[in-house]
Amino acid sequence: MKTVLGCIRKADADFDLIAPGDRVAVGVSGGKDSLLLLYALSLYRKFSGKDFSLQAITLKMGLEPFDVSPIRALCETIDVPYTVIETEIAKVIFDIRKESNPCALCAKMRRGALNDAAIAAGCNKVALGHHREDAIETLLMSLIFEGRLHTFHPNTYLSRRQIAVIRPMVYLPEKHVIHVVKSLGLPVVHNPCPADGNSKREEMKELLRTLSKAYPQLKEYMLSALQNTAQYGLWDQKQAGRAPAEQEARSPKDA
Repeated sequence: MKTVLGCIRKADADFDLIAPGDRVAVGVSGGKDSLLLLYALSLYRKFSGKDFSLQAITLKMGLEPFDVSPIRALCETIDVPYTVIETEIAKVIFDIRKESNPCALCAKMRRGALNDAAIAAGCNKVALGHHREDAIETLLMSLIFEGRLHTFHPNTYLSRRQIAVIRPMVYLPEKHVIHVVKSLGLPVVHNPCPADGNSKREEMKELLRTLSKAYPQLKEYMLSALQNTAQYGLWDQKQAGRAPAEQEARSPKDA
């Protein structure tokens, strides 16, 4: 956990992610990334010196089987309030719209529903479990499918909703996520989505794996490029917490 918490501390310092008095809603899908984020933030609030509160929120998509009881048990153990929101997102996407490429619309609907739930719970920030590879994969997707250099910002303020979206694990390599989740025995819940593992993001994951075999330092260099604000400005710290809502909405993160 030292590596995880160290990466969160650095991201917090670099991008001013969490302030005293913040009410942070953690989006918990049941996957490894969001579960580790929730657990790590429950520890971070104890030693960071910042008095902030946590609220875990899970969106149920209307797909079964999806048992949230292990997540609820974890939340009780770490003393974090837990809310489950029932939605019909899956019905809209698969039954009504019959989307051939469902991930982009699903991500947009989930973001909206999660932000609504966070605001209803009195939270001023939403924390998402995106790690280093997520940021790099999004950069590749933007370049290949949109013809632009773009990825999500670690701290994005959605002015229309008056809520900030933060990503405390952007410096954390995915291999550490996998290792720590396994060593802690966190209760990962299987994703019942029929499109899981069959998306443009999966293509980017495979592309990144292939490139990394040929160029072992590739991920470190790409992360350095994101941090190189003097030349590229993708993660300009001056923009932390003030990036426009439109930029967040256009991100192909979950396409």
